[in-house]
Amino acid sequence: MPEGLKERTLILIKPDAIQRGLMGQIMQRFEQKGLKLVGCKMMTLDEAVLREHYAHIADKPFFGGLARFMQSTPVVVMCWEGLEVVDAVRKLTGITKAREAEAGSIRGDFAMSQACNVIHASDSPENAELEVSRFFKEDEIFGYDKSEYTHVYAEDER
Repeated sequence: MPEGLKERTLILIKPDAIQRGLMGQIMQRFEQKGLKLVGCKMMTLDEAVLREHYAHIADKPFFGGLARFMQSTPVVVMCWEGLEVVDAVRKLTGITKAREAEAGSIRGDFAMSQACNVIHASDSPENAELEVSRFFKEDEIFGYDKSEYTHVYAEDER
């Protein structure tokens, strides 16, 4: 299997999606796309992991509100794998400002807010590696053959 199929990305299903019962519909979008779920768990985020995860905005005045929101319920943390998965997931997710996200994207269909936008997705392969290792231990990521790959990817892509 080419290394490209082993690219991974992190998804967080945020508290607003948990409260609204959207977990299944969000996961279904990635499954329907043909991506492979290799890690999944529910967890409560502590201050340290939030500061690390949102280091690029941790010094902003709105960070406290974001942290409270992200700690208001557990989140679902997932690791998905596939060919150019980071880019594919970003397209499925839609832009951060959800009310401007394209119809058909997860945010475009399920959210209106910039903060309460139902989902976090890694923004680059480099950040995806860091984020996956931040939220998952090695033994929480599973490798397995996905038989449907013969129907998802062309022979020269697998």
